[in-house]
Amino acid sequence: MEQDEGQRVDVKGMSRQELAAFLGQLGAPPYRAVQVMHWLYRRRCDDFQSMTDLPLELRQSLAQRATAEFPRVLECQRSQRTGTVKLLLGLTDGEAVECVLLPYQYGWSICVSSQVGCALGCTFCASGLGGWKRNLTTGELMGQVLAAARYLDEAGRGERIGHVVVMGMGEPLFNLESVLAFLQLAHDEEGLGIGYRHMTISTAGVVPGIYRLAAEGLPITLAVSLHAANDSLRSQLMPINRRFPLDQLLRACRFYIEKTGSRITFEYLLLHGVNDRPEDAEALATLVRGLKCHINLIPANPVPETGLRRSSPAEVRRFQNILAGRGCSVTVRRQLGAEIDAACGQLRRRFLAGGGEGEK
Repeated sequence: MEQDEGQRVDVKGMSRQELAAFLGQLGAPPYRAVQVMHWLYRRRCDDFQSMTDLPLELRQSLAQRATAEFPRVLECQRSQRTGTVKLLLGLTDGEAVECVLLPYQYGWSICVSSQVGCALGCTFCASGLGGWKRNLTTGELMGQVLAAARYLDEAGRGERIGHVVVMGMGEPLFNLESVLAFLQLAHDEEGLGIGYRHMTISTAGVVPGIYRLAAEGLPITLAVSLHAANDSLRSQLMPINRRFPLDQLLRACRFYIEKTGSRITFEYLLLHGVNDRPEDAEALATLVRGLKCHINLIPANPVPETGLRRSSPAEVRRFQNILAGRGCSVTVRRQLGAEIDAACGQLRRRFLAGGGEGEK
C-alpha cells in the first residue's frame, strides 16, 4: 500500500482487494471497498466526508488514515484547432507532471506520465531537459486520469475516457511495478473499466522490461521507439541504445511477439536530414522484416532547445511509400496538440509565462 508524506495511505493506488483489506483494518466489511471505488471512479469524489453512504465513523477514520485527493490542476491548455487538452498537475511533494487528453471519434484517450522528468536524455525530447526526479506511484498515475475526468465533467464534456496510453514523461518500464498496478486497476470493472486492448505502454527500449511485460501476458499494445535503424545513429539520438543495442532490443521484441501473439508498434520519429533519407527507410524495412509489427511514423514536433527540425510532408510521404513498397504496415501519426506543446516529445514540467490556470 502506498503512503503520502503524512503517512496516510493513498486509496487511489489500491486494488479492490487491497482496499477491502485496508477497510477491514478499520472494522468495515469488504463491500465497502466497492462503495469507495464508486465514489472515486464514477463520481470523481476525493473527499471522504462526502461519501455519504459510508458510516460516519468510517468516513472519519478514512480522513485520519488515508487520502484520496486528486492532483491539483496548475495549468490547462486547450487547442482550439483539435480540442486536445494538456493539464499540468501538482503533486503532494511540490513536483508536477503533464498529461494530455486526446479527442477521437470513439471518445477520449489520455496520455499519462510515469515519472517526474526523464533520465534517458533523448536528443529530440523535452521531457528530460529538466532531469529525472522520481517515479510516480500507482495512485499518482491513477490521479492523472481522475483529475482529467473531473476536468471533462466540469467543462461539460462528460464523455468517458476509454483509452489509456503510458507515453508521457518518463520511461514506463523503469517504473513497471507501479505502471502494471495502475493498468490492472484501470481495467477493474469497479475502477475505470477500460479493456486491456485499449491500453498502450511506450518504451525507449528497456530490454529487461520487455521480457517482464511479456511474462505478464496482458493483451495491451507495446510501442517501441526506434527512430533509427542502425546502432550508430540510434545511440546518438537515444543514449539508452548504448545499454540495450538494436540486436538485443529486436530479440526481446521477437520474444514478446511469440509469447503474447500481439503485434508490436514501432515508433519512428522523422527528423529532417537526420533519419529520413531513402536509405534510412530501406534499412528500417530490413530491420523489421519478418516481425509481426506496425510502423508508426511521427513527424518530429518542435522542441526549440534541440535544434532539430521535422521532415517535410514530401519527405514523410517518400519515407512512408518506401516502407509500404517493402511490404511494411505503416501509417503516419495524426498530429494532435503540437501547438500547445502536448504532442510526442514535448511534455515537460514547465509553467506558462505568468502562471495561472487559464486555457491557451
